[in-house]
Amino acid sequence: MSPLVRRAMLALALVGFASAATSTYVHYQIASDPGYTSFCDINEQVSCTQVYLSRFGSVGGIPVALLGAFWFGVVGLLTVAAGRSAAGLVENIGGYLLVLSTIGLATVLFLGYASFSVLGAVCLLCIVVYAAVGGIFLLSGAVGSVPWLSIPRRAVADLGHLVRTPAALAVTVLFLGGTAAAVAVFPSESSGPVASPSTPLPELAGGAPETSDTTSEIERFWDAQPRVELPVPYEGAQVLVVKFNDYECPSCAATYLAYEPIFARFESSHPGAVRHVSLDYPLDPECNEQTPRGMHEGACEAAVAVRLARRQGRDEPMARWLYDNQASLSRESVRDALERIAGMSDFDALYDETLEEVKADIALGGLIAIEATPTFVVNGVMIKGGLQPQYFESAISLELERAAAGPPSE
Repeated sequence: MSPLVRRAMLALALVGFASAATSTYVHYQIASDPGYTSFCDINEQVSCTQVYLSRFGSVGGIPVALLGAFWFGVVGLLTVAAGRSAAGLVENIGGYLLVLSTIGLATVLFLGYASFSVLGAVCLLCIVVYAAVGGIFLLSGAVGSVPWLSIPRRAVADLGHLVRTPAALAVTVLFLGGTAAAVAVFPSESSGPVASPSTPLPELAGGAPETSDTTSEIERFWDAQPRVELPVPYEGAQVLVVKFNDYECPSCAATYLAYEPIFARFESSHPGAVRHVSLDYPLDPECNEQTPRGMHEGACEAAVAVRLARRQGRDEPMARWLYDNQASLSRESVRDALERIAGMSDFDALYDETLEEVKADIALGGLIAIEATPTFVVNGVMIKGGLQPQYFESAISLELERAAAGPPSE
């Protein structure tokens, strides 16, 4: 391996490792902090959250980003070893790198297809990873290699040499131990997604306590947002919160979990004053012609299932099951869940007529040109993606205060 190729490969391994490690950190924050806003959530199509929380974001509960960081770490360590080893070992390392880069390239080609064609969303950090893997694959072709069939035998011999080399063994143990620790501390996916992309409030820091200054800032932000009209009745409430929802949308699940206790607190402190209405807006062209590139192929079925479960008073358990199982939604899985949760076995018979109700909600979304889910409308104020929970609660409190004070004097 020439010095130039070695330096270039090491540089790509470092860039890829940094991007994969950053992706792992972002995925961790999304999975553990309901108020976290990812810097790479730009819109519905350019969104780390959509990618990381999809069924392609993890393998067996382990984030794909963490596996990528491990891969780049192995490539980097082998590249460093190639500059410090005898000619015979360098030749073996060339074979290992070619095998690793081939596996890596196949993986990123699959993930790229899944991202662009299946999810319809892209992660900017992932693109950097894809480019780094592609570069390493091209460089590995310039490294002297060995017959592939001899690689297992050579690997066994080199592992024996590794065990007998204290410094190399210590580095390997530390690397493997760090990877295992990262896997161990990562939140379990069984708890479901808990993050939501937030409408930016750049002046308001994370979870800072509210003061008169921050309250004024929230008011200024709130008053600057566009207001729309929706033909949804208040039914005696002072604040109407409408959510355009997709049960296969990770951010919809996140805001559901994050806002549920907020609505409960208002119902306790202001009974009947806050009405929360969830309208269906599945990003699935099967029932929503306004999303021709819709990426959620089970979303129409999910919306129908919740409506059918509502007839048995089981819509909340049905919705929670859908949010918890977004990665595996299909007509069959939704039908089975409806029968298990609500005791309804006539999903197929009632599907078409119930789907017309879903389409009525979609038509309401068309009135205000919905671009992404979730979209909230709070007393006419339209918020795309949601707000951090503390600001969402403050916005409702602000609307309650204004409703109690009455209309402004002329």
